[in-house]
Amino acid sequence: MAASSGSERPIRIVIADDHWVVREGLRMYLGRDPTFEIVGEAEDGAQAVRLVAQAQPDVVLMDLLMPVMDGITAIETIRREVPRTEVVALTSVLEDEQVVAAVRAGAIGYVLKDAHGLELKDAIRAAADGRVHLSPEAAARLLREVRTPPQPERLTARETEVLRLVSLGLSNKEIARRLSIGEGTVKTHVSSLLNKLGLQSRTQAALHAVRLGLVRSDEVGSA
Repeated sequence: MAASSGSERPIRIVIADDHWVVREGLRMYLGRDPTFEIVGEAEDGAQAVRLVAQAQPDVVLMDLLMPVMDGITAIETIRREVPRTEVVALTSVLEDEQVVAAVRAGAIGYVLKDAHGLELKDAIRAAADGRVHLSPEAAARLLREVRTPPQPERLTARETEVLRLVSLGLSNKEIARRLSIGEGTVKTHVSSLLNKLGLQSRTQAALHAVRLGLVRSDEVGSA
């Protein structure tokens, strides 16, 4: 898992966007915060994949509309080849198909480029802790599009509680502390509930929790 935002070491970030002005703006804005360290910039998806493999950052900010290799493919490749690195989709695209594809590819966060800078920082810190962060607009679209099996296995009471806390954006360590259980036990519960629900990520699990009524859509990632 990526470095915790509460650790002494800054969160190491790669910025992937094909527009120089966007990269420069992000580098200047995030670079003023000592808890962040920009370790590289990429102007296309293929370059982003190579850079992440080399730099091993904690978080990648990934635009979806990228040349050479599109952002969705780049996210999928990074999550497969460098699983310790989390990816936040940072994009102006809010089409249902793109939002769903980014999450299915493995993005743990989805933030729009017109979001406030503080939201972006929150999303980066959440990703570094392995926590979900979705813009409200992205969450609304995902709720319509991401489907779970019609008859998933029934969760235990403990798995249901872990699912609720995951959807609120808590990390495994925070869940363990909240429930007074070991972090390894939390990981086991998360793996089990994902398997039972036929889901691939914590982000999809968070959206399923909304469908079950465990949390509201505006509470996803709010902890």
